[in-house]
Amino acid sequence: QVQLVESGGGLVQAGGSLRLSCAASGSIFGFNVMGWFRQAPGNQRELVARITSGGSTNYADSMKGRFTISRDNAKNTVHLQMNNLKPEDTGVYLCNLGMLGYDYWGQGTQVTVSS
Repeated sequence: QVQLVESGGGLVQAGGSLRLSCAASGSIFGFNVMGWFRQAPGNQRELVARITSGGSTNYADSMKGRFTISRDNAKNTVHLQMNNLKPEDTGVYLCNLGMLGYDYWGQGTQVTVSS
């Protein structure tokens, strides 16, 4: 059983920064992809960024240049450094792990950006 626990959300003013972390536990092996999705009220869940176990990354266009995803395979953790935050970045950020055709999700952490 895989479990994901996020941390690092909070309230920040526009232009500020936050760093989210996600710790995965359980049987994690082989090729996998860890990432962050965002769920805002009234909107569909959308990809923010993801990173493979080999280190390849991709970002949603609106996050490029502002957000950086990284991971530590030895610790099964993934981080999201978010800079120059905007009010439209507000939402619940959910950690995701894709492995062997299965998707695992964390409970999410709230990020609120005030204008």
